[in-house]
Amino acid sequence: MDIKAQISLEINGTVVTSRQLEALLAVQDSGSQASAARKLGISAPVLNKYISSISEAAGADVLKTTPSGSVLTAEGLEIAASARSMAHRCETGRPFTVCCSPVTEEMVLSAMASVSLPKSRAVISDDEHSIRMMRERRADFAVIDDPLYLFDADGFEMQEIAYMGMVFVDNGPSFMRYAYGAQRVAYMYLDSTGREYSVDSVTQSLQELVNSGKSFFADEAALARKNIRYKSAVDPKMLRHAVTAIYRKETRSISRLMRSLAAMTF
Repeated sequence: MDIKAQISLEINGTVVTSRQLEALLAVQDSGSQASAARKLGISAPVLNKYISSISEAAGADVLKTTPSGSVLTAEGLEIAASARSMAHRCETGRPFTVCCSPVTEEMVLSAMASVSLPKSRAVISDDEHSIRMMRERRADFAVIDDPLYLFDADGFEMQEIAYMGMVFVDNGPSFMRYAYGAQRVAYMYLDSTGREYSVDSVTQSLQELVNSGKSFFADEAALARKNIRYKSAVDPKMLRHAVTAIYRKETRSISRLMRSLAAMTF
């Protein structure tokens, strides 16, 4: 007997169906509405109808169009995170699960491939969501970029696996904040200088960040992997931060994964 659970969410009293949520998550994963529609086997107008229904329930746009594609707004990110969380809870017999952010995504996927973890998967999100998955026992291993989040990770084993520097691109007092990485560390540094500034927008797209014309912080390694070069307004070493693995107990799979990650150049 094949029994599967499907999720729906109630947003402001309106039920958003699993199919509508699937459309939102497909856009988040692909960065393109056209690609999401092809992936789901539906037409672009049908996908747009699903997205519009979610926006109507949320009372705000859940997507925004950029020169490089489509990205979720803050409201869209919140809904997507809830949908993914509920989907994971509905799973039975889940595989070995590793969480990380887009900052370390390529390295984590490479490490997972190099140690040939059987029945494994990666969940790409932000540090807050990664720690929540660990607490809810929906993940086995997480790579945390922002060391300030480790205060929320008490009760787990921890091991620093790398260090990263951050680039500060200074285009004036108006900032766009990247949704991933050690952003709190960067802005604490900015606050320590006494500089007046405003964070006027947030993005989950690195390309949108670099094309914004605003000031921003981004991890040196993340920019380098996209072959994006900037002269930092401060030495990236001043914004250097630890990348930390957290887990419940060390197993053979976790030991192999940590060794592989530690051997990589971040």
